Amino acid sequence: MLRHKSVDAYIDSAPHWQIELKALRRVLLSTGLVETVKWGGPCYTLNGKNMVGIGAFKSYFGLWFFQGALLKDANKVLINAQEGRTRAMRQWRMTSASDIQPELIKSYVREAAALAASGRKIRADRSKPIIVPAELKAALARSKASSVAFGKLRPGLQREYTEYVSEAKRAETKQRRIEKIMPLIAAGVGLNDKYR
Repeated sequence: MLRHKSVDAYIDSAPHWQIELKALRRVLLSTGLVETVKWGGPCYTLNGKNMVGIGAFKSYFGLWFFQGALLKDANKVLINAQEGRTRAMRQWRMTSASDIQPELIKSYVREAAALAASGRKIRADRSKPIIVPAELKAALARSKASSVAFGKLRPGLQREYTEYVSEAKRAETKQRRIEKIMPLIAAGVGLNDKYR
């Protein structure tokens, strides 16, 4: 996945929806949110808290609200795009420029900002056990240093690595991912530390 360093770079490299992304960007910038790039995509924050992001895919473009599950969503525009994986994030998919409703978007942003200011937040479920895939177990068993380093990582970072490997469908992809992460594990850093 390409990690863009600026919002302009993200929009310019989008094969579809460039005009629509620019329109969403204008709406979000008009709300007073701070524009930044996180995980290679446009993200808009308030007092350092992630509020909303924009993105483009082959068949749609849209917004995602980081704490969208707390929003009232009276217009029923939000969906959980990763059922069973995300508890808080909700996505607003659009398929044409006419779907962009600036005043409605601003009302959702205002509600999200009010919720953030109140301190309400859905926290990640930390009670799920960390299941290390067999391929990663085998790689850790071959490297005592990496095995010790993995054991010293906090549970959230261990979960990032285990999910990164287990989400791959093909054995070759799992192996490539393991080769990529072993030096990171040995160094005691998290998979996504450079994006934090």
